[in-house]
This record gives sequence, structure tokens and C-alpha cells, in this order.
Amino acid sequence: MSFVKYLRRDSLLQLAGKRSISRRCMLQTCRTLIIETAPPESVKLNRLSGSDSGIVEVNLDRPVAKNAINKEMLKSLQNTFETIQQDSSARVVMITSLVPGVFCAGADLKERRTMTPSEVHTYVNSLRYMFSFIEALSIPTIAAIEGVALGGGLEMALSCDLRISGENAVFGLPETGLAVIPGAGGTQRLSRLVGRSVSKELIFTGRKIDAKEAANKGLVNFCVTAGEAHMKAMEVAQQINEKGPVAIKMAKKAIDEGIETNMASGLELEEMCYQKLLNTQDRLEGLAAFAEKRKPLYTGK
Repeated sequence: MSFVKYLRRDSLLQLAGKRSISRRCMLQTCRTLIIETAPPESVKLNRLSGSDSGIVEVNLDRPVAKNAINKEMLKSLQNTFETIQQDSSARVVMITSLVPGVFCAGADLKERRTMTPSEVHTYVNSLRYMFSFIEALSIPTIAAIEGVALGGGLEMALSCDLRISGENAVFGLPETGLAVIPGAGGTQRLSRLVGRSVSKELIFTGRKIDAKEAANKGLVNFCVTAGEAHMKAMEVAQQINEKGPVAIKMAKKAIDEGIETNMASGLELEEMCYQKLLNTQDRLEGLAAFAEKRKPLYTGK
């Protein structure tokens, strides 16, 4: 092979090698860009294991917007709670935030500004449905609240069975300041929880209240040292998790449905719920454990 031909061959090989390296680099760059630009999951589902098996955490994680709920996050919430509803092993749900200093700032008002009135109507209806879905879960739900819980954030907490807050928590339904009203259940759940007069005062004025006032008004079940809401919520969840799971479901059903009717109808509902527990294996296990002075092992059967 002549020296010229050798150089030409060598040059072609080098060029092909450079193109191959360039192509690999381009593909790697595209892959990196896809990973970096893919939106992070704003709602994370965490199933605990070991002795805490049965406790499920729903973690809110949208730090760029203080966990404000946009359409994407709303869809993620819907998928998460539908998954929990279908999980027969779930016994208690905790809603917490992974964003320091905030539980949920409410709806994403930046996104709201881009919506038409029809789109806003659809969004608020979906949010109302989502919170009603949480409320209707057969298992107990606990909101662990640190920092702000405003607007839709408070409405989400109100849809839970229990609310536990750190002393740094701030609550409010400021919608009237934006010339609207709480539209995802706030007018109904707040008044049923703290009474008509208090609910009107908070909604009419849009006033924010701190955790201690919220506890005094019955808005939260426990007010603990700032930063310890999750720990307290876990403690309560563990206490619930030790009880008969079918009994817990029947207790929730009797309370939630009975309170919406008169006393006679409520007592009939209680009797029906009690009757459903008489032939369960858990009831017999509870009696046996009591007699044997040991901790019961409930299976939900």
C-alpha cells in the first residue's frame, strides 16, 4: 500500500472514529437532557415495612411552588390515592410534605391565570372530587402539617380524619380575597369541624391563624413542637395500626355516616356496623389475646 493511500485510509478511519464518538456523545447528551428535564414526581407513595407494615405515606414534593397543586400534581394525587384504595394491605394513610416549612400552599395560581373560566370550573371540580375521594377512603387518614396549609392545602387537610400540626403551622382559607370562595369542600368541611360561626369568620375575613389557635378551635387534633408533626402522626398511626382493621373501618363508617343523620338512624347504623364484626376472626383473636394476656395479631379477617 502506498504511503498516500495509507494516509487516506488512516484519515478515513480517524474520521469514522470521531463520528462514532460524536454520535455516542450526542446520544448521551440527549439522554442526560431527557433525565434532567423530565418533571420530578410531585407526589410520592411510601409503604412502610416491618412492624409498621400497613402504614402508607403520601409525600407532597413540589418545592418550586410550595406544593401548590397544579393539574399535573392533581393527577398524581388521584393516581396515588386510587392505588391506595386498591391496596388491601393499607390500614392507615399519612399525608406529609417533603418541602421544609410548607404543607401545601393551595392551588397553583400562576397556572390558574392561564385558564379559561371553563377550565377553572373543571379544575376545581376535579380538586373537590379528589378531596372527597380522600375523605371516603375506608381507612383512617392523618395529615401531618408543618408550615403553611392555605386554601386547597387546608381543604386537603380537612378531608383527612385527623390533623396533627407543628407549632409553626399556619392555616387559612384566603379565597374571598381573590373574589372567590373555597371551592374544594372548605365551606362545608370547616363548618362541620369548627362550627358555623367560626367558619364564617375565617372564610369571610380570609384571616390566617396559627397552630395554637387552630387547636383551640378544634381544627387540629394535636399541636406539637415545630418539626415533630410527622413523629406524632406516626405515633398515632402506629396506635391505629395495632387495632382490628375491620373494626377501624366500621368505626369510621359509623361516625362519618351517622353524624349526617338523626340519633335513631345513627344508632341503627352503629348496630349494623357492629353486627358485621361479630363473625370475624379478628374478634375471636382479640378475646383470646385478652384472656392470654398477650398482644393480638389481627389479620383483617
